[in-house]
Amino acid sequence: MPERATTLGRSDDRRALARAISAAERDDPAAGTLATPGDPAHAPGRLVGLTGPPGSGKSTLADTLVTAWRSAQLSVAVLAVDPSSPFTGGALLGDRVRMQGHAADPSVFIRSMGARGHLGGLAAAARSAVRLLEAERFDRILLETVGVGQSELEVSRVADTVVVVTTPAAGDGVQVMKAGIMEIGDIFVVNKADLDGADRTVREIRGMVRAGTGGDGWTPPVLASVATRAGGVTELVAALDRHHAHLVVSAQLERRRQGRLVDEVVALVARRAEAAARQLVARDGLPLAGGNGSAGPEAAIDPVRIAERLLGRLTAPGPDPSR
Repeated sequence: MPERATTLGRSDDRRALARAISAAERDDPAAGTLATPGDPAHAPGRLVGLTGPPGSGKSTLADTLVTAWRSAQLSVAVLAVDPSSPFTGGALLGDRVRMQGHAADPSVFIRSMGARGHLGGLAAAARSAVRLLEAERFDRILLETVGVGQSELEVSRVADTVVVVTTPAAGDGVQVMKAGIMEIGDIFVVNKADLDGADRTVREIRGMVRAGTGGDGWTPPVLASVATRAGGVTELVAALDRHHAHLVVSAQLERRRQGRLVDEVVALVARRAEAAARQLVARDGLPLAGGNGSAGPEAAIDPVRIAERLLGRLTAPGPDPSR
């Protein structure tokens, strides 16, 4: 399959996309205007989420996936969410360092984002960044989560296909997966399968998958992989293709993407409402639950009634209270 004509053929196009993602991280409303809009006639490329416990080799697997997709002449974007520096808030150990072999490829775009304390394994601006990448018409967008265990459930609300990665050496890795992450995987990969215990780990996860398979017609495959070897992701690439075909045939792909749009809109509204509420309180103070403070201290400290009054001010017709 020939790759799509992305707009990233020139270095200034890459810089424009990087600036747009930086604006999204700042929650700048102008972020969406800084990248070249995609052709509406082209459907968005496939969005693959990569998650799992720390040390499972997600970044190595991501690097090998990019190599496989580029061998098939597919354009690729990678959005890697990393732990944040406590001093600058920037991403630590960004995948731009780990994936230098693709840095000069004009059909590959790699960006790291700091989680900045956001729970769920993604950065707060990840959804906006994904939309900017989709506008560039990449064939594949790979979203790698931060690597914090079972809290990484948000990726299931963003990606078309979720790949859960673990290793035979993860110790309690399978126990961690039992705690919630098993429920979001469309494909499971036991990476570093050349280590002792790989076969047992594959059997355990397959047993868990059989016990929990839902009614959507898809049984998540459990694959063994050695991402550092040539051809180490051949089975994974094939499984990703099969899952995408299943989503299309079952009409789940459109439902997932519509759900993602709803989640993104609600998240944006929530973030903007919080910012507006903080500005309003900083300017006028908390609206007392009793209205003018005459209802006594009990009413004044009722957070539910205070919140209702504050929401009333935020939603009242008139000028934007955050301005």
